[in-house]
Amino acid sequence: MKLSISYKHVNSQQAVESVVVRQIEKLNTLLQNYSPDLLQLHGVFSENPHKEEHSCVLNLSMPTGALHATGVGANVQSSCKIAFKELEVQVKKHKSLLRKDYEWKRKRPRTRVELAS
Repeated sequence: MKLSISYKHVNSQQAVESVVVRQIEKLNTLLQNYSPDLLQLHGVFSENPHKEEHSCVLNLSMPTGALHATGVGANVQSSCKIAFKELEVQVKKHKSLLRKDYEWKRKRPRTRVELAS
């Protein structure tokens, strides 16, 4: 996976790096079917001094589409976790749409048939 991260007005980049590495490992398990050369992740970490909040914006480009996630939190680590969690949910939904899981879903619940012995 090609990775590019930008920091805007963020002081501690090393604290963010450890969280990003952990989250990318999680994301790579979901994206095993794709070639690593075709995946691009672009992240932007920024701080809004007027509202005392940090934001993380992630863009994931895949051969089958592009996903966008945003996380806003009190500190950089929490905003990063929120954004990656949202991106993870979107990847799972995207993969289920590609597999056409909605066609295989049962319309009604199965009833249990008990055998008399």
